[in-house]
Amino acid sequence: MNGNKRLIFHIDVNSAYLSWEAVYRLQHGDKVDLRNICSVVGGSEQSRHGIVLAKSIPAKKFKVTTGETLYNARQKCPGLLVVPPRYDLYMQCSNALNEILQKYTNKIQRFSVDESFLDFSNMENLYPDPIKLAEEIGARIKNELGFTVNIGISNNKLLAKVASDFQKPDRIHTLFPDEIKNKMWKLPVEDLFMVGRATLPKLHKLNIYTIGELANYDLSLLTYHLKSHGRLIWNYANGIDDSEVKADKNIDMKGIGNSTTIPYDVRDRETIQLIILSLAEMVGERLRKSENYCKVISISIRSSDFTNYSHQRKLVSPTDSTQKIAETASELFNEAWKGEHVRHVGVHVTDLSTNAFYQYDILDSRNVDKMRDLDKVIDKIRLKYGQKSIVRSSFIKSGVKNMSGGVGDDEYLVMSNLL
Repeated sequence: MNGNKRLIFHIDVNSAYLSWEAVYRLQHGDKVDLRNICSVVGGSEQSRHGIVLAKSIPAKKFKVTTGETLYNARQKCPGLLVVPPRYDLYMQCSNALNEILQKYTNKIQRFSVDESFLDFSNMENLYPDPIKLAEEIGARIKNELGFTVNIGISNNKLLAKVASDFQKPDRIHTLFPDEIKNKMWKLPVEDLFMVGRATLPKLHKLNIYTIGELANYDLSLLTYHLKSHGRLIWNYANGIDDSEVKADKNIDMKGIGNSTTIPYDVRDRETIQLIILSLAEMVGERLRKSENYCKVISISIRSSDFTNYSHQRKLVSPTDSTQKIAETASELFNEAWKGEHVRHVGVHVTDLSTNAFYQYDILDSRNVDKMRDLDKVIDKIRLKYGQKSIVRSSFIKSGVKNMSGGVGDDEYLVMSNLL
């Protein structure tokens, strides 16, 4: 199919968790709209733990950011209202949104719980005016469900996603190839999809500060400095993306987690770190098998006196890497552990998105592609020959088995006990 005939929409719910929470509360008698006050979804008012999962526009004006700790958010905005997340509710809202979208096309990719790509290619006889179509979809969502979305329109998924991230909320934006120069090239290079915190200083060293400067940079020099990631972001800066809208991707709000009860009290940090690595291996394999990436990693700990506590972190870029999950979980344990004897440890990942439109950030000392290839090879070997067929040397003679943690050991929403 000729790429110019493609028509792709990207639907992005504005502050999804907070919007859904606000709508639910208004429907059940609340007089105050969370969207109009300084508020976040991320934990209880009594809790001093957890992170910001979604924020209101008034909270954003106080520079409250998604992913930061609730403690820091309260420092910026002392009157901040914090409400705990309700993932079953949000999944219901996501499904209700999807039901409306299905009335327009069955080629829908649910990229995450609050984002979807819709393919309207070769449907111009049915939908001759993309803007009017977007207006109808947006109005229907607002009138029937009570929340707003941004809609990005283009001829590929990348540009549609970039467009939906322009001015918010409740807006429709186009970004077709002939609009890239005027609408996208003038933006700071860090606004480009796939340019993260580790990539940005590398681009600045090359005197690349805008998306346009990246788009017009010598490709051979860029790939020399940034390898395959350089070619990827150069393509994106030029609006090049041929990925398909892949329908029937399942989004699981419950995330993926594994935990284990240790048959003896452990206070040795090295042993606990090995247990965390073992759990991360199982979680990573399950995550890749589900064809998802996670944005939030959390760890739960139960001491010998049955005290429970936990810690979590939102990543800059989604991952399905066992190593990344293990490293982050270990760091979280080091931050949360109070030195007492440990009897139960859990590693959980959530905020999942499909890997059909994979994003990663180039890391200073790590080749992401090689890590992914290594994980895939290990998964294949273990699938064919068993979990013990390939074992990290750190487990040998340690007394800790690799790939630990029973599936379904914890039957609760992954983050419901963390915030």
